[in-house]
Amino acid sequence: MLISQDQLDQLISAIHATPHMVVIEFAGAGAQALTWLHAVGGSSRTILEATDRYAAPSLIEAIGFSPVQFTSSRVAQAMAVKAFFRASHLVASPQTPVAGLGCTATITTDRLKRGEHRVRVAICDARGVTTYSVTLTKGLRTRREEEELVSLLIIKALAEACGLTGLPPLPLVEHESLATSRESIDLLARLMAGEVEWVVVWPDGRMSTGSKTWPSLALLSGAFNPLHPGHRQLAQVAAKKLGRDVYFELPLVNADKAPIFDQDEVRRRMAQFAGFAPVVLTRAPLFSQKAQLFPDSVFILGVDTVERLTQPRFYHNSLTEMRNSFEDVRAAGCRFLVAGRFENDRFITLGNVDIPQGYQGLFEQIPEEEFRVDISSTAMREGRV
Repeated sequence: MLISQDQLDQLISAIHATPHMVVIEFAGAGAQALTWLHAVGGSSRTILEATDRYAAPSLIEAIGFSPVQFTSSRVAQAMAVKAFFRASHLVASPQTPVAGLGCTATITTDRLKRGEHRVRVAICDARGVTTYSVTLTKGLRTRREEEELVSLLIIKALAEACGLTGLPPLPLVEHESLATSRESIDLLARLMAGEVEWVVVWPDGRMSTGSKTWPSLALLSGAFNPLHPGHRQLAQVAAKKLGRDVYFELPLVNADKAPIFDQDEVRRRMAQFAGFAPVVLTRAPLFSQKAQLFPDSVFILGVDTVERLTQPRFYHNSLTEMRNSFEDVRAAGCRFLVAGRFENDRFITLGNVDIPQGYQGLFEQIPEEEFRVDISSTAMREGRV
């Protein structure tokens, strides 16, 4: 063993004690790390899934391209990003920090290798991709010792991704060195490109995503241009009424407004929620689409939005399409919580809206005495309040 068993066990115990969960992809070497992780109690809190891509076709299938060189930073990074999105899919809650780790290595075997013995490990989380590179001195170690070194590098990368510090140094020899590099992973760009369906931005600025649905939310949807006290108060009233936290939803594509395709503008609107509340970014303009992403959820909206929802012109002037949309919302177990609005010298409520027959049960009014704010984003932008 290249480090003491006690050191290794203590380090792995510290990893298991963090909330981070990981999907691991191996190619060529490094599977010993998985054995070590499982040998210390608590690995179910850390390991979501691990795959050994030993055959070239398996690795190619995983990363989606045939590399010129299999043991390269590019391959490790592709493995890590794939594993990250797989981890995002497997976790029960987007609040759980996840990572994907990719390791590709070529080490000594039972035949002569002309090239270098080297390892590339990459780990991807919501902040970016960190890549670790080591070229080994050929002939210095046995296969078992090279496998241990590769596995130690995996444990080191995972520990650092979990925020651990004071780690034991990697047991390298003269002329060997560990090179690291880091690049960001832009979840916002991936959302805008359609590679993911939604991204949640937490109050501390951390982002996360998932490739599956996120059920049972309370979502206050809007353009938030700007976010104003009325939005904040509505979120508080709705949270109390529903008995759950409220998430804001900023759709980049809106059925009634211009889409937001400029990243700077999206980030400007995101920044309004910093330190205040989580905001979910989507590309779902219709509530029937939101219902597919967030089943069994409550959508919080103003009565003016309900008026638009019940107008056939938003459904290509098709009553059938409008009814199908409401059916999709109901089938997903979703409903609407509606706030009144002061307009043209009167307070408008659900009672002033002609809800299509058979769908009244999807809508619940927040009583005026519980919520009434007579300001709007339009008035704020125009400087009238």
